Amino acid sequence: MQDTLYAFVMRGELTKIALLNAGVVSKHSSSELLAQEYIKSLSLDLLDDEHVNTAKQMSTVYTAIAAFENTVREFVVKILIENRGENWWEKSVSDKIRQKAESRKREEEKVRWHTPRGDSMINYIEFGDLASIMAQNIELFEDHIVSIEWARQIFNTLERSRNVIMHSGELGKRDIERIGIHIRDWINQVGV
Repeated sequence: MQDTLYAFVMRGELTKIALLNAGVVSKHSSSELLAQEYIKSLSLDLLDDEHVNTAKQMSTVYTAIAAFENTVREFVVKILIENRGENWWEKSVSDKIRQKAESRKREEEKVRWHTPRGDSMINYIEFGDLASIMAQNIELFEDHIVSIEWARQIFNTLERSRNVIMHSGELGKRDIERIGIHIRDWINQVGV
């Protein structure tokens, strides 16, 4: 049995090497190939190298913030679905937030040529609205967070940093470290 497994694995490795040598597949991951395709499509080679390098550095910070924000969105939806059911949006979100999100969605639907934010209404709210939704349903979230003020402070700080990056600014090292601290604190407290 062990010889059969070994032979199977070795045949797979030899096949991979043969495909690489023949140029059929690349040793780069699909995400690296996609990044190279984006670089070509976006004409980055025509732009100032210093600006491109700064933007690439900030894109790493943005990646952390965007992933965190989407993690929080999923956390909020998960808690609300578990406790309020599939109609959580109508049952658990204030009219003001729902109306703002629905208005955004309608505006985006007018521009059919552009990719929408997503399928769920949670994608059409602002980062800070997540804290408001949590506050509106505090009994469901109080076992997970230190306080609503704690969550709101994290969201406000990360949103401020995201806005600097999204408007072509560059964050300092202390701001970047603060982002990492907030993300770690959230993960250690909430677990997601």
